[in-house]
Amino acid sequence: MGIEIDLLSNYPRARRNIDERAEKKSEEVQRVAREFGFDYFDGDRTYGYGGFNYHPKFWGSVVKDIARFYNLDNTSSILDVGCGKGFMLFDFKRIFPNLVTRGIDVSEYAISNSKPEIRDCLSIGNAKSLPFPDKSFDLVISINTIHNLEEFECAQALKEIERVTKKNAFVVVDAFINDEEKKRMFDWNLTALTIKSIEDWKRFFSESGYTHDYYWFKP
Repeated sequence: MGIEIDLLSNYPRARRNIDERAEKKSEEVQRVAREFGFDYFDGDRTYGYGGFNYHPKFWGSVVKDIARFYNLDNTSSILDVGCGKGFMLFDFKRIFPNLVTRGIDVSEYAISNSKPEIRDCLSIGNAKSLPFPDKSFDLVISINTIHNLEEFECAQALKEIERVTKKNAFVVVDAFINDEEKKRMFDWNLTALTIKSIEDWKRFFSESGYTHDYYWFKP
């Protein structure tokens, strides 16, 4: 299997009011969030981001770290599974204008409201069935996405990521290491259907045939 590596260390850490989120969280709030529409991206913070807008401070340094780690250049190709509005891919193209970029997301709203400069590279799709031939990309990235699937679908998504990469992949999922982190995660999470401990995720990766790199999101 690949290695555990934090390639998001330069992503600005948000101040999250987990207690407030837990108080407002309900089955209806989760239902709305899982539509991944306006409310999730640009509506009230209760349902998700509370405004999902581009700023170079978010991905600018991160994409440089990823590019350096995976030796990307203008001849490389990259797929973002769960691309949202395409902000990360946009920043990749800023440093490598000729980089081949593709992104998929289940959210029609996100794709329709993506960065205009990158929109032609994005399409609606699902991680469990990637619409690309085998070994299509030098790097496949999926950040905070596949855990939004049921467990058996997570396995499908990992197999698909493994199938379409010809070199590298990097996956980030919701995880915890102890009971305190587990409580914070379940108080905060609105959309994930599969949340595991770090050790359980590692076993799951291996059982699903995923052989590439990974890291964890903790609120």
